[in-house]
Amino acid sequence: MANYSQGAQVEHSKFGLGTVMSASDERIVIKFDDHGEKKFVTTMVAGSLKKSDRQPPAEKRGGKRKAKVVAAAPVAAAPVEAEVEADVDADVEPDADVEEVAE
Repeated sequence: MANYSQGAQVEHSKFGLGTVMSASDERIVIKFDDHGEKKFVTTMVAGSLKKSDRQPPAEKRGGKRKAKVVAAAPVAAAPVEAEVEADVDADVEPDADVEEVAE
């Protein structure tokens, strides 16, 4: 079984390229470029790993975040009174022309 030291570059058959974060005879923790950090039982993953000669990827710096601008709540407009015309035919009663149909 190959020894993987902290910082070693490896390639996993499923997760791709990664960097060994910590390793022991029992456990190995690898931070993959595209899949994040994964923990494995060393003896079970050893067959899926091969050493890589690539340079470790540059760490992304956690720069300062810009503060979010929160929009102020809109001011409610004064209520507008509107004149509404009713188009009601006073001569027709509701349901007066409806016949029940028995099936």
